[in-house]
Amino acid sequence: MSTPPNERRSLEAELAEIRGPDRGYWREIQSGSPRRTRREQLEWQIREREKRLADVRARLAAIRAETR
Repeated sequence: MSTPPNERRSLEAELAEIRGPDRGYWREIQSGSPRRTRREQLEWQIREREKRLADVRARLAAIRAETR
């Protein structure tokens, strides 16, 4: 069964959205200014985004393999 094109497009859009904020999070951590709780929150957000990024990439790869 083929995946609807709108699912592929929505995953590609999500992939683009996920990548952006991580740079800002890393810059804030590396600047040395965040308090410990803020740093932990940023690190958690980065880990969650990395997990989601891996999931979205895997789903897109499956969709692309399915259409070949």
